[in-house]
Amino acid sequence: MIEVENLTKQYGNFTAIEGVTFNVDEGEVVGFLGPNAAGKTTTMRILTCYMPATDGTVKIAGYDVFQNSLEVRKHIGYLPENVPLYTEMSVESYIDFMAKIRSVPRNLRRQRVDSVIEACGLGRFRNRLIGRLSKGYRQRVGLAQSLVHNPPVLILDEPTIGLDPKQIIEIRNLIKNLGGDHTVILSTHILPEASMICSRIVVINEGRIAGTVKLKDGKVVMIEFRATGKIVNLEESGNISLKIQGPSGKIISRLKLNPQVTDVLFEQEEDDVGTYVVIHEAGVDIRAELTSTIVYSGWGLLELRTVEMTLEEAFLELIRENVSEEMIEESVDEIPEDEISQQDEQDMSDQPSDDETGDQVSQDDEAETEKDNNSGQTN
Repeated sequence: MIEVENLTKQYGNFTAIEGVTFNVDEGEVVGFLGPNAAGKTTTMRILTCYMPATDGTVKIAGYDVFQNSLEVRKHIGYLPENVPLYTEMSVESYIDFMAKIRSVPRNLRRQRVDSVIEACGLGRFRNRLIGRLSKGYRQRVGLAQSLVHNPPVLILDEPTIGLDPKQIIEIRNLIKNLGGDHTVILSTHILPEASMICSRIVVINEGRIAGTVKLKDGKVVMIEFRATGKIVNLEESGNISLKIQGPSGKIISRLKLNPQVTDVLFEQEEDDVGTYVVIHEAGVDIRAELTSTIVYSGWGLLELRTVEMTLEEAFLELIRENVSEEMIEESVDEIPEDEISQQDEQDMSDQPSDDETGDQVSQDDEAETEKDNNSGQTN
C-alpha cells in the first residue's frame, strides 16, 4: 500500500534523508521511529505531497506521489504534529467543512461526521469552538479530520502528543482498531506506545533506514539490521542479560565461542562494567556454562538474568549499528525556511494545491459552509 524506494531529500549541500526504502502492506500498522533530526518528519511530508523529494520514488495505493499527487491526497488522511485548525469554528462545523473539501458525498456526509466525532470522543464538544478546547481535544479534532473521508491510508505524526493518560489509551485503541481496514504509518517518541499499537517498526537514523523490528503481542520477535543484512529471530531463541566487569571486546569474543550462542549484543559500559544480551538457541539453559566461562576468565559477574528484549533495547541496538561519524547531524527542521532552494519552491508551487482536490464544492455546500462558520462564531 505504501512503497518507498531510494528516497532522498537535499537542501543545498545538506542531505536530510538518503536512500530511504521501506514498504507498508495493506492493513498494517507500522511505526516510523528515530532520534530527533533523524528524518522522520521530512519523510512524512514527502509521503503526503507536502514537499517534493530530490530523488527516489513513492507510491501510495498504487499512485505515484510525484506524478499523481491529487489521487494520492484522496487516498490518505494526514495528522501533522502541529495540527492547523480553524479555531473560530465549532468542532462539528469544522469537521463538516473538511468532509466537503475531501469530497465526501452529500448523502454520506452527516453519517461520516457523526461517526468520527463519536470515534474520537468529541460528542459532548461538538458545538464548542475549537479555540476553547484543550490541546488534547484539539489533537482529537485533528485526528477526526484525517478520518472523515474514510481514507485507506493514514499518516499520523505524533498522534498522542499533548494527551493525558486516559486519552492516550483511548486514541491508542482507536488507532489499533483502524488496522485491517486502514493502512497506518505513525511516528512517535513513546516506544512503549509504539509496541502496543504496531506490528512492525521501521527505524531511521541520520537520514538512513537503520533496520526494522517485528512485534508480536507487543514483544520483539525479529530484528533486521539494514546495513549488515543481519537478522536476529527472537522467536527461535532465548535472551540472557549479563553485567560483567572486564574488557568488552574479549568478553564478546569469548561468549560467542559457545556453540549454542547465536549472537552477543553490547548495550552499554560504565566504569568498566558492560551490559550484554546473549542470544542463544531456544529450549536450552546455558546460564551455568556462561557463568563458568566468565569466572574462569577472571572477569567479575555482577548480574545474570533471563530477559525478553524490549523495543527500547532493539531500537538502541539498531541506532548503534547505524551510527556514522561522516553523516551531518544537523536537523532539517532547524534549517531556516529562506534556505530552502529555489528549485524546491518552484517544484512545490507547480504541484496542485489542496483547494484543487476532488470535485468542486457546490454552491449549496458553500452556503452551508458560510452558515456553519457564522454559527461557530456565535457559540
